[in-house]
Amino acid sequence: MKRPSLWIACVPLVFLVALIACVVGVFGDETLSGASQISLLSATAVCLMLGLACCKLSWADFEQVVRSRVGDVSVALLILLLIGGLAGSWMVGGIVPTFIYYGMELVSPKWFLVTSCVICAIVSVMTGSSWTTIATIGVVLMGIGTALGLHVGWTAGAIISGAYFGDKVSPLSDTTVLASSVVGTPLFTHIRYMMFTTVPTFTITLLIFTFKGFGMDEADMSQVLEVQHALSSTFCISPWFFIVPLLTLAMIMRRMPSVAVLFFSVLMGCAAMLIAQGHLLDQIADDASLVERRFRAVLIAIYGSTNLHTGSDVLDDLVSTSGMAGMMDTIWLIICATIFGAAMTATGMIETIVYHMQRLVRGTVSLVASTAFTGIFLNITCADQFLSIILSSHMFQKMYQEGGYESRLESRTVEDSATVTSVLIPWNTCGMTQSRVLGVSTFLYAPYCIFCYLSPLMSILMAAIGFHIYRKE
Repeated sequence: MKRPSLWIACVPLVFLVALIACVVGVFGDETLSGASQISLLSATAVCLMLGLACCKLSWADFEQVVRSRVGDVSVALLILLLIGGLAGSWMVGGIVPTFIYYGMELVSPKWFLVTSCVICAIVSVMTGSSWTTIATIGVVLMGIGTALGLHVGWTAGAIISGAYFGDKVSPLSDTTVLASSVVGTPLFTHIRYMMFTTVPTFTITLLIFTFKGFGMDEADMSQVLEVQHALSSTFCISPWFFIVPLLTLAMIMRRMPSVAVLFFSVLMGCAAMLIAQGHLLDQIADDASLVERRFRAVLIAIYGSTNLHTGSDVLDDLVSTSGMAGMMDTIWLIICATIFGAAMTATGMIETIVYHMQRLVRGTVSLVASTAFTGIFLNITCADQFLSIILSSHMFQKMYQEGGYESRLESRTVEDSATVTSVLIPWNTCGMTQSRVLGVSTFLYAPYCIFCYLSPLMSILMAAIGFHIYRKE
C-alpha cells in the first residue's frame, strides 16, 4: 500500500473538525446524542474514499483493522455498562446520597470555596460525572456563594475544579475508562499513576481557594439544610453505607480486575437497596406483588431510568439515574470513533501524521508537552472531550511505544489535558453546558478553574524532572 502525503492525511481530520463545528453550532450540548457519531462515520467515509483512490487500500485490510480495534475496546465497553449499573444501584441503595448528606456537613461559611471544591470532588468521585455534580450540588453552592457576596467566577471555579478532579480519578467516569482503554492501560493502574500529577495539582488548588476564603464568616445556610432534609426524608441515611465504598477500595488496592470489582460493587449496591431502601423500590415498581416489585425495581435500577421524588427539584435531578442504558450514547460514540481511527490507521494516514510530528519531538518532555497541547488543540477544534481523548491517544500511541514508555504515561497525559481543559472552551460541549447550568460565562469562570489549567502544566513538569517516568523492560 502506498503511504499518503501529509496534505491527503490531514483531509479527513479537517473535514471532521469542520463538520463537528457545524454540528455543535446546530445541536449544542445534544451533539453526543447522534450528531457527533454521524460526523465520525462521514469522516470515515472520506478517509476510505481517499485510501481506495490514492493509497491502493484493500477493503479486506480495512475490515481487519476494524475488527482488531473494536476488539481492543470491547472490555472498556463492558466496563462502561457495569459503571452505569453501579451508578444506579449505589444511588437507589442510598450509598451516594449518604456521601452527599455528610459532605454537606463540611460546608462552612469561612471556608466556603475550599469546602465547595471538596464536596464537588466527593460527589463527582461517587457519581463518576462532573456534569451531574455541577448541575445539582453545584447549582446549590452557586446560590450560597451569591448569598456570601463572593464573585461568581470564584464560586464557579471552585465547583468546576472539584467536579473535574472527581471525574478524572473516579473509576465510574466514562472519560477515565476511555482514556485508559484507548491506549491499553488497566483502569486502576491508570488511576493510581494519575495521582502523581493530580494530587499535587489538587493540593495547590485547595490552598489557593483556602487563602481566598479567609474572612468569610456569615452566610445563609438554608439551602444546605433544605437539601439535607430532602435527602434524609427520601433515603435511609446511615454511616454504615460507608462500608460499601471501603470494600470497593479494598478490592482496588488488592489489584483485582476492574470488571470483577465493578460487578461485586453492583451486587453490594443491590444488597443495600433490598436491606434499607425498600420504600424506594416500591416507588420504582408499584404494580405487582412484593417479591416481584423488589425484583423488578432492582433490575430497573441497574439497567434503566429511575426518577425518585424528593420534594426538591435540585435533588430530583441529582438522584435520578439512567443505569446501563444511559451509557449507550458514549458506547456508540466510542465505536464510531474507533472505526474512524481504524480507517486512519488502515490507510496509513495516522502513520504519515505521526511521522511528521515525530520529527519535532525530542525526548520525554517534548513528547508529553506535544500530547498535552494536542489534547487542548483538539478540544478547541473538535469541541468535544471524547473525540479529543480518542484522537490524541491514537496520534501519539506509536511514538510512546517506539520510545519504550509504558502506556500509562500516555493515558495520564491525555487525561491531564483533554479531559480537564474541555470546560474552559466556550464552544466545547462541556464549556457550553457548564456555562448554561451555572449561569456564568465561560470567559468569566475560566481564570478561576485552577485545577483545570494547572493539570497539563503539572504533567509537563513531572516529565521535565523525570518523576516516576517508567519505561518498558
